[in-house]
Amino acid sequence: MCTITLCMIVKDEEEVLHQCLSSVKEICDEIIIVDTGSTDKTKEIAREFTEKVIDFPWINDFSAARNFSFSHATMDYILWLDADDILRKEDLQKFKNLKKKLDLSIDAVSMNYHIAFDEYGNPSFSFRRNRLVKRENYFKWIGPVHEYLEVGGNILSADIAITHRKNDKSIHSIQSDRNLKIYEYRLKRGEEFTPRDLYYYANELKDHSQFHKSTLYYQAFLATKKGWVEDEIRACINMAECYRNLGKLEKEKESLVMSICYDVPRPEVSCRLGDLYKNKKYFKKAITWYRLALEIEEEDHQGFKQEAYSTWYPHLQLCVCYWEIGDIGLAEEHNNKAKKYRPNDPKVKYNEEFFKNNK
Repeated sequence: MCTITLCMIVKDEEEVLHQCLSSVKEICDEIIIVDTGSTDKTKEIAREFTEKVIDFPWINDFSAARNFSFSHATMDYILWLDADDILRKEDLQKFKNLKKKLDLSIDAVSMNYHIAFDEYGNPSFSFRRNRLVKRENYFKWIGPVHEYLEVGGNILSADIAITHRKNDKSIHSIQSDRNLKIYEYRLKRGEEFTPRDLYYYANELKDHSQFHKSTLYYQAFLATKKGWVEDEIRACINMAECYRNLGKLEKEKESLVMSICYDVPRPEVSCRLGDLYKNKKYFKKAITWYRLALEIEEEDHQGFKQEAYSTWYPHLQLCVCYWEIGDIGLAEEHNNKAKKYRPNDPKVKYNEEFFKNNK
């Protein structure tokens, strides 16, 4: 059976670190915690699980810190997590099974990353990440912020999910500002941004409501034609969101349509186009897009996936659209389909009552 080193970088994570380490300690043969300047009880908590708690001076470079943590690993494989990640019990068992079967012909293992959930506990926003990598391959982290692990070789896609437990501490909003400041510092130094830098800087600008400036950097990113296709699609969707916030609805539509140049329409794109037509009361045109969101078969990819746009959301919108064009039967049918995903949704219940009173 292979052995695993858990490598983490942390700073001021006393509220979440214990639950993270408790959830994964059973599958780890070694734990490396690299602290980048905590002033709370983070290191004290870490020492409950490992003696290998190592200081690393923060130099505005996440990759440097992560590569430093990897350099201390001694086991066959390296697992990396953030402090607000956990393994749920069912995923811990899957991980144990994987560990028993894993052999050194596998260079990396990708896992689902669930970062948002609906009120029923079902994942609503997820994507894949390479979480477990063979140590002797010396895979490196790249990029000072929004870093990525450059991985190649024989990659196994596992049915294991890492669950992100969001923490609303003020420190996390500070860290969010920190990312933007890192990019702005690099710009002031005259650094030339890679396509990936342009994309993630645009994301930071959007998240800080600098919508006009964000669209300029999304455009610059797309103009390079050197980005990962999933980032190109997401750039179009995010740019559309910026234009919506700026009140430029035609630009929003153009950005959504642009995403189709890179791949089949993603359900989110189809639903957002449906929303634009529905809001203008072009219900038949809206129906076309909502139906496409339900019918399109996406290939397995590592991009963002929001379950709502291929499940209950288009059904709920189709309910409204079919009612508006006079097809009561289909309207009720789609409300019932939405109910299967969200049985207690107020809109679903309102629609049910509405149908009862209008038959």
